[in-house]
Amino acid sequence: MSTPSTTQDSVYQTDALIAADIDAYLVRHQHKSLLRFITCGSVDDGKSTLIGRLLYDSKMIFEDQLAALEADSKKVGTQGQEIDFALLVDGLAAEREQGITIDVAYRFFATEKRKFIVADTPGHEQYTRNMVTGASTADLAVILIDARKGVLTQTRRHGYLAHLIGIRNLVLAVNKMDLIGYDQARYDAIVDDYRAFAKSIGITHFVPMPISGFKGDNITAPSPNTPWYTGPTLMAHLETVELDTMADQAKPFRLPVQWVNRPNLDFRGFAGLIASGVVKPGDAVRVLPSGKTSTVTRVVTFDGDLPQAVAGQSVTLCFADEIDCSRGDVITKAEEPTQVADQFEATIVWMNDEALVPGRPYWLKIGTQTVTARLQAPEYQINVNTLEHLAVKTLELNAIGVAKLTLERAIPFEPYADNRALGGFILIDKFSNATVAAGMLQFSLRRAQNVHWQALDVTREVRAGLKGQQPSVLWFTGLSGSGKSTIANLVEKKLAHLGKHTFLLDGDNIRHGLNKDLGFTQADRIENIRRIGEVARLMTDAGLIVLTAFISPFRAERELVRSMLPAGEFIEIFIDTPLAIAEKRDVKGLYKKARSGELPNFTGIDSPYEAPESPQIRIDTTSMSAEAAADLIVSRLLDR
Repeated sequence: MSTPSTTQDSVYQTDALIAADIDAYLVRHQHKSLLRFITCGSVDDGKSTLIGRLLYDSKMIFEDQLAALEADSKKVGTQGQEIDFALLVDGLAAEREQGITIDVAYRFFATEKRKFIVADTPGHEQYTRNMVTGASTADLAVILIDARKGVLTQTRRHGYLAHLIGIRNLVLAVNKMDLIGYDQARYDAIVDDYRAFAKSIGITHFVPMPISGFKGDNITAPSPNTPWYTGPTLMAHLETVELDTMADQAKPFRLPVQWVNRPNLDFRGFAGLIASGVVKPGDAVRVLPSGKTSTVTRVVTFDGDLPQAVAGQSVTLCFADEIDCSRGDVITKAEEPTQVADQFEATIVWMNDEALVPGRPYWLKIGTQTVTARLQAPEYQINVNTLEHLAVKTLELNAIGVAKLTLERAIPFEPYADNRALGGFILIDKFSNATVAAGMLQFSLRRAQNVHWQALDVTREVRAGLKGQQPSVLWFTGLSGSGKSTIANLVEKKLAHLGKHTFLLDGDNIRHGLNKDLGFTQADRIENIRRIGEVARLMTDAGLIVLTAFISPFRAERELVRSMLPAGEFIEIFIDTPLAIAEKRDVKGLYKKARSGELPNFTGIDSPYEAPESPQIRIDTTSMSAEAAADLIVSRLLDR
């Protein structure tokens, strides 16, 4: 019988052995290459089952997980098999109940040759945006096809998206071969069908293989059921496929700056992940978009300085000169700068339930940069089945199209085909903060590179000084019939009486000239306000106080105009009149026509009005006369 001390010693020895095993495991796997890949395809092609099989065969399942998996498999029932491998990946309750994948599931596993991160992406069309998310960081895509169904629309869509996103390593896994008796003729027909589609979209190479995730055929070992197949198993291919790391190192040096590393007064460096190329101390570098140059003095990492750093490494660069460099800038070799532009043609994958609104400002996030962007109406939408270019006015959920976009300022970039980090972007709704689209920059528009700001000697400050006033935009917003034009007109009269230089832009008047080509659709309303904002900005540059009276129903567009002006010069005035009162007034008879269907897209009836959340001035017309409102506004303006 063991004494307590002997037992304790035994425990210590066991713990030491376990710790030694863990250390040995970590050392063994530390220097292996990492392959990120996705499984994609149509609904119920067996993506989750395949990943579960890979995890199981690579012995990446703990005993308690296996026991739980066996118990869960018995609950759902699995065609006589003890284990339902899909349950390893379908973690959401809704997924298990419906037998489908909804969200992207990421799993890690490793073999003796390589480490892997696999993303199981949904097959349903409504979750195409989730597939794009999973594919955005992948090196390889396994496109599954149900051998019974062949090539489907969603198969084509996922194949097109994988190629569009830049995945060049493709595996065509014809799954469920066991359900067609391992029929070679059927397999060959599917491969030929997909090859024709792949060729039409520019895919020059893919690796086809017949598999069964359910039975394990050709997953980790050659299957006796397919003696006619002489290619690699799926695992063998995943372990040996060449990655793009070396190709990225051969490209020009690019480092998007993530943050300025300033732990103390004696150290200043610029940290980020090297997107491509190689850098070392002594290299002459250029910071874009400013164009400032310097020389690298140190390449710093957590583990110490490096004599050289390559694509894929996170480093901090120190410069010989104190030049301006901040988050969002891109560091390049001095002799190999990237392009800088503010207008592009881009491919867009729309990922939001609400359709694209041309002209609306969105946040564009590309690399470490975030900038306001506006999309024009799409040039065309792509039919993934026929590759036909369809004429459309907008993009709906999961649509793929090509459109021009304009940014508020120039950014350093590269075409997506050359550099995914500097050419791939997402669009974010400014108010909901939801990601609405993913996109790929194709090229800059020539005019973006040829048009430059002309420096002027007489500035807006000089012009304002000559007039003895502070330029401002008084932006009156509210429903039709709220009294905007009446109050704005009174305000201008009072300002003119005080000797102020003003100009009133009225909604109806502007539509007789500058904006007579615009209708009242949501897109046209947005363009209407954008043009007015540009005119108002030019007038404030002339030193004027500009008054505008427009419904301007959308917050995003009002904020766009605010962003055009210096801080404090945009004064939002909300003429707050309830719809019932505005409709009762109906001076122009517009509400009556809208109610009868003669005026479609009329604000307040069948088109929304987004009231200001925090206007600088709010006028309640139910308790204040137009004259009193005008006096209040002038008083507030003079107080400034």
